[in-house]
Amino acid sequence: MRTLTAAAIAWPLLLASVVWARQDGSHPLWTIAVYGIASKICHQLADRSFHTNGVQWPVCARCAGLYLAAPFGAVLALVARRRPRLWRAGAWPILIVAALPTAVTLAIEWPGLGAPSNLTRAVAALPLGAAITFLMVRVAGSPREAIR
Repeated sequence: MRTLTAAAIAWPLLLASVVWARQDGSHPLWTIAVYGIASKICHQLADRSFHTNGVQWPVCARCAGLYLAAPFGAVLALVARRRPRLWRAGAWPILIVAALPTAVTLAIEWPGLGAPSNLTRAVAALPLGAAITFLMVRVAGSPREAIR
């Protein structure tokens, strides 16, 4: 559980450090490795990614939202562990509610009704990123309690 929480905190920090490390135009080997790993889980389309000082982030805006919210979900799960009565909802209701903002952006994008901005994609993904990590940490701590 602590390892998962540490990973949820470390991954977005690593993604940010890659962008920072490339600010001078260099591409250190470790940053190439991070972009390579991120490419296995994200399409990395330039027009759907944030750019900082001309450096494209290793993940798209939607993935950035998921990962930036993950530490909050992990920490919330650790806090909730001490107060189980506050978190009686099962996994499905939490996931469904958290996925609604992202589902709305996809419902607009996929049929071609519009193109939400990268900021909109990222913000819409925040609840889902926090919820997924919250549930993963709950499962790691107490599988029976988390899956109900």
